[in-house]
Amino acid sequence: MVKLNKIYTRTGDAGTTGLVDGSRCAKHDARMEAIGTVDEANSAVGLAVVALGSGGHARVLTRIQNDLFDLGADIATPGDDFTPSEMVLRIVPEQVAWLEARIDDVNEALPALTSFILPGGSEAAARIHVARAITRRAERCMTALAAQAPVNPAALAYINRLSDYLFVLTRAVNAAATGDVLWVPGGNR
Repeated sequence: MVKLNKIYTRTGDAGTTGLVDGSRCAKHDARMEAIGTVDEANSAVGLAVVALGSGGHARVLTRIQNDLFDLGADIATPGDDFTPSEMVLRIVPEQVAWLEARIDDVNEALPALTSFILPGGSEAAARIHVARAITRRAERCMTALAAQAPVNPAALAYINRLSDYLFVLTRAVNAAATGDVLWVPGGNR
């Protein structure tokens, strides 16, 4: 259990931040960019939860929010040993498999795509689209970090699957409301 007695520590005033292993890095480091973008994605998922209300999709997204905190902790733990322990949070293949099962469950009921879709439709779907786009940016940040330092392969797979899940979820939410908003290539020429 995390216990925070004091919110400000002043240790980051010089532009560095602490990592799980006790080391410090610049707040503009690729690792911190990835962590911050995962946090931004988590916040966008939270807005989607509010828009969805209390149904099953909202419960799935709330579980994903917890996983995204785990993902942030994973990224904040430098090194090349990706074995989880009681003290070290790592994304594990089971979390990726769980997301894949959710993707399959949601996608099974959807018609095949005949066009790209525009981010929109219902308010809830639009918020999920924003979370999906931010998740894609988080993935780009994580792969940029992976070009410099080891990154847990399960963490990379998780963020990739998450954007896929959010995409099919937008389609399901829109199918229950307004339907997908289809792209009309060159429609305004």
